[in-house]
Amino acid sequence: MAGSIEWTNVTIVTPEATIENGSLYVENGKITAIARHSFGGADVTIEGKGRALVPGFIDVHIHGANGHDVMDSSEEALRGMAAVLPQEGTTSFLATTMTQSNDEISKAVTNVGNYMKNEQADGLAEVLGIHLEGPFISRNKAGAQPLTHIAPPSIELFDQWNKKSGDHIRLVTIAPEVNGAADFITHVSQKGIVASVGHSDATYEQVTEAVEAGARHVTHLYNQMSGMHHREPGVVGAAFLNPKLMVEMIVDHVHARSEAVKLAYHHTKADRTILITDAMRAKCLPEGAYDLGGQEVHVKGKEARLSDGTLAGSILTLEEAASHMEENINLTLSDLARITSTNAAVQLGVDDRKGKLEEGKDADLVLLDENYNVEMTVCRGVIAYERKETTR
Repeated sequence: MAGSIEWTNVTIVTPEATIENGSLYVENGKITAIARHSFGGADVTIEGKGRALVPGFIDVHIHGANGHDVMDSSEEALRGMAAVLPQEGTTSFLATTMTQSNDEISKAVTNVGNYMKNEQADGLAEVLGIHLEGPFISRNKAGAQPLTHIAPPSIELFDQWNKKSGDHIRLVTIAPEVNGAADFITHVSQKGIVASVGHSDATYEQVTEAVEAGARHVTHLYNQMSGMHHREPGVVGAAFLNPKLMVEMIVDHVHARSEAVKLAYHHTKADRTILITDAMRAKCLPEGAYDLGGQEVHVKGKEARLSDGTLAGSILTLEEAASHMEENINLTLSDLARITSTNAAVQLGVDDRKGKLEEGKDADLVLLDENYNVEMTVCRGVIAYERKETTR
């Protein structure tokens, strides 16, 4: 466990206010004090030079990074992801699966459960649970999810997977128009698991019915879902208008152009937006050919695509997503904290310890420069990443 650290002369973004020239004190992995004056006596003191200190980023939708993938079903893969993600400001994440065989999904969720029980370590991004993306999705909106393994919703199968994971499934993507979806959504919602509308060809009415059944989330807005038409608003229209839905966005300017992001944010605002990466194993690696669920993915520039041109996740970082949002929306620091951390923490029910800079919360912190570039990341009180140009 880390000792004590004090940040001085930082702009601290709390839920109540943005405190300029403030100080934040961390001891034994927790935030113990926030004030407008220096405390002194810390093992390490960091001069923030007026830069912004925000809650650690939370990625609720990420498949892989740096050559690793959740479906590798190994401790090495999860630890490899957890080690590299602090470089982009991410301090916790949901290990996201994809549509595969029952056995492969079973192996993956079992591995995540074991990792969370035995392998979590200070100084690495924390695995908060599992995002089950597929196999209960629409064949018409599969995207890079293999058609072979798409299946109708099964409460029995889901419960088996959740048990094997140690009850760590936190979010599940489902197409609400498929047979059995309403009962499935009600079932998982009653267990406190977030049901998300995604990979779906649903009508506006079908999404509304899903919300009535308990759905509270939308998986990667715009991508692999029914678009908005003036006579059929579809999933996109429902995401814009239904105040009960939290909305994911991949802001890499590949999955949705900047004008579409602005349009969405006009409706969802900071209240209902969660930035995600949907990243696959090629993130942090050079251009080339990579594997995603047995499919070859070609990475060139900022794009990851199957051989037929279908987008196959991203190589986006949350640092880049935040920067794009700042450029296009002119976000306040308070709004940035909400869409990169607070909203995700609330949605996952971990806001008692994550997502906000408050006394008693985990010391998951990100120090940003004026362009929202990550200078330092702290995971539960341990400095996990520091940009080469020292900030001390």
